[in-house]
Amino acid sequence: MKDLNGRVAVVTGGASGIGKALSRAFVGEGMKVVISDVEEGALRAAQDELSAVGDVSAVVTDVSNAESVEALADKVFSEHGACHLLCNNAGVSVGNSKVWETTVNDWKWVHGVNVMGVIHGVLAFVPRMLESGEEGLVMNTSSGDGGISPLADQSVYASSKASVSIMTECLGAQLAAEEGSKLRAAIFYPSGGLLKTGIWTTARNRPSELSRERPYAPGAELTFEQVTEGAKAVGFDLPVQDLDELAAATVAGIKAGDFVIMIDRPNVEATLTDRAKKIAAGECPIGAGFQL
Repeated sequence: MKDLNGRVAVVTGGASGIGKALSRAFVGEGMKVVISDVEEGALRAAQDELSAVGDVSAVVTDVSNAESVEALADKVFSEHGACHLLCNNAGVSVGNSKVWETTVNDWKWVHGVNVMGVIHGVLAFVPRMLESGEEGLVMNTSSGDGGISPLADQSVYASSKASVSIMTECLGAQLAAEEGSKLRAAIFYPSGGLLKTGIWTTARNRPSELSRERPYAPGAELTFEQVTEGAKAVGFDLPVQDLDELAAATVAGIKAGDFVIMIDRPNVEATLTDRAKKIAAGECPIGAGFQL
C-alpha cells in the first residue's frame, strides 16, 4: 500500500508505547485509525491526544478473548466498512526465569495475549478483508527476542514471539497463493535499540485469575532503568530507539511492500547465519543466561 491516505487502520495495544506511536504515524498519513487496548483510561487519553490531529476512534478490547476481538471487528466494519491495515500489536511479558521456574499461569497469560491475540485478530478480520477484495495488510508484531535471537531467560515471551513470526510466515505464503487477493502479511520487528514502552510494566494488566502462583526469584523483574543502568555499570551504553522514528520507519516498510519490517534489517544476517550454522552442527543456538 503506497498510499495510506483515507485508508482504515486498526491497532491493538494502541493506548501507549509502540502502538500509540504507530497510530500517530498512521494519522499523519491521513488514515482513519481505530485504536484498541485493554487499559481503558490510557486508551481514552490516547484517543483524545490523537484525535486532535486526525480521525481516531477507540474500542476497549481484550485480545486474549475471541468475542472481544470479534466485537472490535464488528464495530470497525460497521462504522468504516473496511479495514485496510490490521496491526496485531498488543503484547505482554513476564520476569526472567528458568523454564522450570516459570508457572502455568505465566504461559497462559503471555501466550493468551501474544499468540492467541494475534490469532483472534486474524480470525476476526482476515475473512472480511479478503471478502472486500480491497488492497490490505495484516502486520503482526513479533520481537527479535524470539523471531531472530531468543534470550534464554525469556523463554515464555521469546517462545510466544517465535510463534508469531512462524504463523505470520505461514499467513504470508497462504495469502500470496490466494487467487485474486490483494491482501498480504508482514512481520514487524520493533528494533533500532532498547525500547521504552509499557512492556516493562505489563504486570499492571495481568488478570487476577492468571496471577503468578509463587513469587519470582530475586532479580527476575527488571525495569527499563535497571537494565540501562546495569549495562552502564559494566561498560555498555545501550542505545534507546525513539518510538516515533521507529513508527516512521515502519510506515516506510509498509509502503515499500516489505514482508519483514524493521530498522537495520541487513544487520541481522550475521546473527541468523550464526544461528543456522549452530543448528546445522547439532548445537543449541542460544547462549545461557540473560544477555544485555
